[in-house]
Amino acid sequence: MLRSHCGAQRFAFNWGLARVKANLDQRAAERSYDLEGPELTPPVNWSAYGLRKDWNLAKEEVAPWWSENSKEAYSSGLANLATALRNWTASRDGRRKGRQLGFPRFKGKHTSSSCRFTTGAFGLVDYDRRHVKVPRIGTVRTHESTRKLARHVERGSARIRSATVSLRAGRWFVSFSVEIQRAQATSADSVVGVDLGINMLAVLSTGEMVPNPRRLEAAQRTLRRLQRRASRRTGPDRRIGRSPSVRWSKAQARIARLHARVANARRDGLHKLTTHLVRAHGTVVIEDLNVAGMLRNRRLARHVAGIGLAELRRQLEYKTAWAGTRLHVADRWFPSSKMCSGCGVVKAKLRLAERTYHCQACGLIVDRDLNAARNLAALVESSSSVSCTVTLNEPAGNPCESPPCGAAGTATGRPTWSTPRREATAHAQ
Repeated sequence: MLRSHCGAQRFAFNWGLARVKANLDQRAAERSYDLEGPELTPPVNWSAYGLRKDWNLAKEEVAPWWSENSKEAYSSGLANLATALRNWTASRDGRRKGRQLGFPRFKGKHTSSSCRFTTGAFGLVDYDRRHVKVPRIGTVRTHESTRKLARHVERGSARIRSATVSLRAGRWFVSFSVEIQRAQATSADSVVGVDLGINMLAVLSTGEMVPNPRRLEAAQRTLRRLQRRASRRTGPDRRIGRSPSVRWSKAQARIARLHARVANARRDGLHKLTTHLVRAHGTVVIEDLNVAGMLRNRRLARHVAGIGLAELRRQLEYKTAWAGTRLHVADRWFPSSKMCSGCGVVKAKLRLAERTYHCQACGLIVDRDLNAARNLAALVESSSSVSCTVTLNEPAGNPCESPPCGAAGTATGRPTWSTPRREATAHAQ
């Protein structure tokens, strides 16, 4: 039933996308014949409301089995399509910052397995902490306990807005989008600079060094063995219409589980690091690293990707907003590694192989990463005021809608709201 609902969402998404694409192609063909204005085929309303209205008129014909699943499955698929089209339009017109987004693509059966519920009977079950309720599917037992979220719901400090079930690496998860009241935490007034790297995951200006666990490198031997095993199986071939063998599918499932285990371990380590930084310090200073440029280096790409630099920054952004602390992102061209943390002299050149900083002016000898972390901390300590921007986490109408992009290189300041958005995830058994 879970797979059926996820397939229903995918079907509605692909149906709406095909309809929009056919309309755009038709209008483009008519323009090639010098037709303009009212002579063109009327455009399709691709808002969530318009797509749902058209779906309700056509569902009996295109999907006579639609009543087998909850209506929320189709509505969420059309809402996702409306968000994707809106983001594509904003990116094409220059109203959305970042890299330019392409036109939405059709979702495949094996690449899209999720479904969101915003109305109906869903949520936690009252009689224990091991079950969740999903519309049309019923009560499902969870592997993880839901007591933390249940306690908030019972005392009225949280409200569940939506539930999303998804299939990841052979396991079903349910994620709740929750509107919760958070008490403003009193944080310390200290400033800490964080220098990220490969040898050490993070070097703090306080002298603390966080080692890099290298999760991906530790799993390389097992990963190579599983991939060699999969290469000896009969895989799919679209050119001749060959379907994959059962043994090939099992080998791919093992590879997916290994990747998921590595990703979960990496994410867990980053959560522990960012939570420690936010709770122990009032201001966290990091660098605006050019991660895309670092990934183009074939010698460092795998090591850089295995750290999760973007994920670490994302966690710091919302956790500092929740805790009422500040996050300052130093400019990309700030010479944190080349500057002496003792006298402030900047070196003209500093090779990557030089792991110890030697200052010719004051004679300071210090670890390269520790020197950079101290310079990052001094960047905020020396300034009388820090330009801060609040990163809002207020609940939106569509939980999957992309938030507005903020300016790069800003900092997050003390929030003024009391109900930020939070997500709780439980593993369905």
